[in-house]
Amino acid sequence: MIDKDRTSALLAKELDAEALVILTAVDRVCLNFGKPDQQTLDTLTVAEAKTYLNEGHFAEGSMKPKVEAAVDFVEGSSNPDAVAIIAELSRLSDALEGKSGTRIVRN
Repeated sequence: MIDKDRTSALLAKELDAEALVILTAVDRVCLNFGKPDQQTLDTLTVAEAKTYLNEGHFAEGSMKPKVEAAVDFVEGSSNPDAVAIIAELSRLSDALEGKSGTRIVRN
């Protein structure tokens, strides 16, 4: 099976893209998604994202592969300012302007 998020990250790295945008059905990446203590995340460093992944915060087949792909892109990019954005499809313009979505950055 080919995962669309990981494939997109690989392609973006090969093209030396400045940014990877992964569009989904939710506005931002969240900790404790759907629970009373849900916390939205505006920006994550690669290290923070890896910590949350290791702690099991993101569901398989849902947000986990998106965050993994974003981390892989940013970490593997030759551009030190590379950014991955995970955002809701209908809010793409806002996400590109930094008003929506979750940005994953190197540091």
